[in-house]
Amino acid sequence: MAISAFEHPLLAGLLGDPEVASLFDVEAEIAAMMRFERALTEAEATCGVIPATAAEAILKAMDRFTPDIDALGAASARDGLVVPELVTQIRAAVPDPHKPHVHFGSTSQDVIDTALVLRLAPCLDRFSDRLTLVRNQVRQLIETAGDRPLMGRTRMQRAVPVRYADRLTNWLIPLQDLHADLARVRQAAIRLQCGGAAGTLDKLGVDGPAVAAELGRRLDLPVPDHHWQTNRLGLVAIANWCAGVTGALGKIGQDIALMTQNEVAELRVTSGGGSSAMPHKVNPVAAEVLVALAGFTATQSGGMQQVLVHEQERSGTAWTLEWLLLPQIMAATGAALNRARGLLDSVELPPSAP
Repeated sequence: MAISAFEHPLLAGLLGDPEVASLFDVEAEIAAMMRFERALTEAEATCGVIPATAAEAILKAMDRFTPDIDALGAASARDGLVVPELVTQIRAAVPDPHKPHVHFGSTSQDVIDTALVLRLAPCLDRFSDRLTLVRNQVRQLIETAGDRPLMGRTRMQRAVPVRYADRLTNWLIPLQDLHADLARVRQAAIRLQCGGAAGTLDKLGVDGPAVAAELGRRLDLPVPDHHWQTNRLGLVAIANWCAGVTGALGKIGQDIALMTQNEVAELRVTSGGGSSAMPHKVNPVAAEVLVALAGFTATQSGGMQQVLVHEQERSGTAWTLEWLLLPQIMAATGAALNRARGLLDSVELPPSAP
């Protein structure tokens, strides 16, 4: 039994997204942290901050390194984060003369934040691809519907006649706007974190900017003019964008649930959920899930506003809250996009307009 519905052995079939989950499991997280540490070692050797012989020894040790996950978990309970123990374990694998050069000039937040965006980037790529597919499905429905008449409803009451295309276009436009906005969101969030202990790269001195630039190049991440240790607006932008996506999909789900009611019959779905007591029913499960995920993501993204309150040069409180909220927001968004694709595949217009 899992606490998160996204990883629940039963509910994950309804709400889960294995592709997104794989980007947030412990193996992916440690791999991203190790990618940062390797790139840091290489960048500092390139810039002459650490000796080439030290870098060679450290990289060889990393090639053979296998983390002790149980020890990392125990240390996280003590330190509030995983990096101090991870660095200790890496140093233990490095020959004595070179141990001081491991993780030199960096800090836990550089590792954790950069490892996060290294995983958020492919996650957003997947969302973009899925959003393209959903948009195309809605466009196809609009083309199929053409000018067929439909009773317009305001506040769920009969209003004036409209066309199917009018209602379905209101599904499409928010998706288009959100897709267009994704480039801005990526630019705000997907960037290197390299600030050192308090954001000043003090241990690297005059070499700090050069190391950051080389590190960004090796990780294929933009290097901001200033660190974002306490400026979490980029991550909040991702959360808000995800809330927008799930909200737009939730509107589609709500409309489909209403339009497929037996008494309305403006649409039908070729697949749905069964009932244990009423075998004649086809429940609009996917549509309902979209509405639920919209409400969930909106709630979680509201909590993300709290991570903007980072006191002074770093906040353990806001950081921990971010770890609780953001992965679930990504999981919900991935699940919503997948469920929307399946739902739209099953939607059909009735033989004639009701």
